[in-house]
Amino acid sequence: MFYWMLKWIFVGPVLRTVFRPWAEGAENVPEEGPAILACNHQSYADWLFMPLAIPRRVTFVAKAEYFEGRGLKGWLQRRFFAGAGQVPIDRSGGRASEGALTSGLKILGAGGLFGIFPEGTRSFDGRLYRGRTGLARLALEARVPVIPVAILHTREIAPPGKVFGRLSRPGIRFGKPLDFSRYEGMEGDRYILRAITDEVMYELMRLSGQEYVDVYATRAKEDAKRAAKSGGGAEVTAIAEPVAPGEPDPVDESDGPTARAS
Repeated sequence: MFYWMLKWIFVGPVLRTVFRPWAEGAENVPEEGPAILACNHQSYADWLFMPLAIPRRVTFVAKAEYFEGRGLKGWLQRRFFAGAGQVPIDRSGGRASEGALTSGLKILGAGGLFGIFPEGTRSFDGRLYRGRTGLARLALEARVPVIPVAILHTREIAPPGKVFGRLSRPGIRFGKPLDFSRYEGMEGDRYILRAITDEVMYELMRLSGQEYVDVYATRAKEDAKRAAKSGGGAEVTAIAEPVAPGEPDPVDESDGPTARAS
């Protein structure tokens, strides 16, 4: 109930009036039944604007700290994030990927829409980074389609490190559902997981128009910080485009299954 009040009465109408978000391809989201919405991630505002484009509820995972505050502030924070369609996940000790997978399977098993950011974290420079294969594992285990969703211009509204940047009109572009049923039963094959993930990232690149960097966002950010400290600049080179569907792809064996959103 609280989710719908936020979406249609309290928060949603304000965001629509002030920012006038637009959407394309919303008809690609089924009116009922489970699906994964795989989104690029440029701003903490992404999870606020994307659900406004469709009538259905979308659930994301959020770090557990948002649900562990004490006092009145902690209670209000818990109520807001839970009511806004977020479920807590413990991101410590390497348990994040399993926690996200469990939450995702539960939501999808109930016929819901599960939102996920396959980059694993926000892009620090506006480019699109290598996807984590937890997305693919979830899609295969739940046996559901993946709908790529490009979220545009939210970086201008809420850039990294700032609460608010400037007024901009965000856009949500939904791609056609991707069916990976041909890989059913192969969720333990890391080559298949990487191929599926790259296919999703290819669609996100195409829909968003972002430059693609074939490096994990967390690693790229750390490398940029080290380069900046050493005076060598903070540029991370775009290595390659994600592999197009049907093309072979070398697998990074260190790529563990993670499906967290942050």
